[in-house]
Amino acid sequence: MANPADIALEKAARFESLSDDDAYALLQVPSSDLAALCEVAGKLRDAFHGRTLTYSPKVFLPVTNLCRDRCTYCTFRRDPGEAGEWTMTPDEIGDWSRRARSVGCIEALMCLGDKPEIAFRDFRSFLTGHGVASTAEYVALACRVALSEGLLPHTNAGLLSKRDMAMLRPLNASMGLMLENVSPRLRDRGMPHHHAPDKDPARRLKMIREAGQLHIPFTSGILVGIGENEAERIASLLALRRLHARHGHIQEVIVQNFRAKRSTAMADCAELSDQEMLRTVAVARLVLGSAMNLQAPPNLSPEALPHLIRAGINDWGGVSPLSIDYVNPEAAWPEVERLRALCTDEGYGLQARLPIYDAFVTEQFVDSAMLPAIATLRTRAASGHATVQQDPGKGAAQ
Repeated sequence: MANPADIALEKAARFESLSDDDAYALLQVPSSDLAALCEVAGKLRDAFHGRTLTYSPKVFLPVTNLCRDRCTYCTFRRDPGEAGEWTMTPDEIGDWSRRARSVGCIEALMCLGDKPEIAFRDFRSFLTGHGVASTAEYVALACRVALSEGLLPHTNAGLLSKRDMAMLRPLNASMGLMLENVSPRLRDRGMPHHHAPDKDPARRLKMIREAGQLHIPFTSGILVGIGENEAERIASLLALRRLHARHGHIQEVIVQNFRAKRSTAMADCAELSDQEMLRTVAVARLVLGSAMNLQAPPNLSPEALPHLIRAGINDWGGVSPLSIDYVNPEAAWPEVERLRALCTDEGYGLQARLPIYDAFVTEQFVDSAMLPAIATLRTRAASGHATVQQDPGKGAAQ
């Protein structure tokens, strides 16, 4: 009888959709067969996406690093008064947006902690002082500022209500939320999400589903290496696949690897090996199919970039010439020209893109208020005028 893993690989190579059982059968592919797994994944990617990889020239705007959650691997969050606490003012948003536009950025990534107004009285006072009643309304204010400076906002504000997403939709080219993992086990005592109520997978799946109901182009993904097992990774990919099959709104899936950080409870935890990361990326391509945009952050696997291409990614995600990665501040973005040369060596071109993929620039997925800005910047990206330049003041946007 044929090995189920071989059957799954053969089906994928014929561009057939894998069943859930097929996806789990990929767990049986031995580590010695990683090259074969990547070969099929690369074939799927090339069939739909051709020989061009993409990236989004962005500025990372940490709207606030206050957060009510306490994930044991995170160095982004702060409490009020703690060293490094920062909530960007509208003037700072404007200043950084202008600088970003001047060096070729297109995307304004609005990234922040979960629901700080619930946990912190001082932050509630800050919001009132700016004439808004919630963090989501303050993000809307920030998006308006970025739009006025010629950037396209992409908001990743943690868990949002359906009402909040509807309010933010006309101000964003796309939105996002990392699923991270569907396993409730990661919220058990001693696990990384035990003190993070907003990491409840049921709540995160609900938000992604509601984004689909609102026809919001959406980015999600899995975080690997935080204590989950391979079967839980596949379960998470399948959950995203089901949501996309129902609503057609997931424009991109990220496979992001955990990086251990000093001063966190997980400082001594082992990071994913490059081999494990490549295997996860290749499996994601096979499970999600050839059409899905699949990303792996290049600053988190700097020694494996050629291999990530071979494993089936078609996108590098946001790369900034101006701001650091505030979630992984120890991991510098690669220079775009280095990425371009690397892609060329592998036989691929590199193209700047918007924070919304072209297939989603439709009346169904884009609010009419966003269409003029998208059209302008789409032309700019296609013409090559979005090529980023190094900003002499690159560093902490603070």
